[in-house]
Amino acid sequence: MKPFKTDRLNTRGQQLAVHHWGAPDAPLLVMLHGWMDVAASFQFVVDALRRDWRVIAPDARGFGQSGWPVRASGGGYYSFPEYLSDLDALLDVYAPPGPVNLIGHSMGANVACLYAGVRPERVRRVVDLEGFGMGDRPAAVAPAQLRGWLDEMRVPPVMKHYDALGGVVSRLRKTNPRLSTERATFLAEHWSRRRPDGLYEILGDPAHKMRGPRPYRLDEAMAVWAQVTAPVLHVEGSESTTLRWIAGNQPLEVFRARFAAFRDWRQVEIAAAGHMLHHDQPEQVAALIEDFCA
Repeated sequence: MKPFKTDRLNTRGQQLAVHHWGAPDAPLLVMLHGWMDVAASFQFVVDALRRDWRVIAPDARGFGQSGWPVRASGGGYYSFPEYLSDLDALLDVYAPPGPVNLIGHSMGANVACLYAGVRPERVRRVVDLEGFGMGDRPAAVAPAQLRGWLDEMRVPPVMKHYDALGGVVSRLRKTNPRLSTERATFLAEHWSRRRPDGLYEILGDPAHKMRGPRPYRLDEAMAVWAQVTAPVLHVEGSESTTLRWIAGNQPLEVFRARFAAFRDWRQVEIAAAGHMLHHDQPEQVAALIEDFCA
């Protein structure tokens, strides 16, 4: 495996762990992981890159080795504006001169697409791995959603603990049976840590499980996407069920109409891959990234 180093970045009141592979003077790829994941998740894709690249991948706030925000209310939530602020600060440090290539998976892909609309001059290419936006929530649901958030604040969620690292490996392989034991073990070593009592805990703030207080508004997201000037390559796994789950009862062709907001949108599908397509077919994902960003 290609080795990586980890920097500790403290900016805008947030501590981020930033992993980087490759030579400092090589062309830059910035990779953003998904929900309940960590930056080391991109290791298999990095290993499959054929050209020389400098890859930077942060653990998102509240995940991996990055810090958990301290909130005066004693609890809280995570939102896209916070992730955008962290990405903005990271690029100011690692890529201040010009536009960059953003590669995101799932939640990270949504962050990348929003950032490309808010800061179009800072983004050269976007590779969107299974990022679909979220289900539209009309304003009428706002009171119930805010009430539900307050109720969740009374009894904060918790993360499951495991007796041994093997339990974490089994959990990962249950979620994605395509994972080999070797790859699942590597991921488990970066996705969890052993506590002083011997139990293994997932490296994630349980507050990520809480709903946000504000509904997701598709019209707002599409207004941002309309400002994206960079070409966007959208990649889906042929066996992924995530799109169907997000679309709900909505016909897929109706749901996909949202992507018309992008000026330059290209779509490809990878066979024999699910939602975690960067784990299932890292060689194909790496080839698509290189061909699109070279």
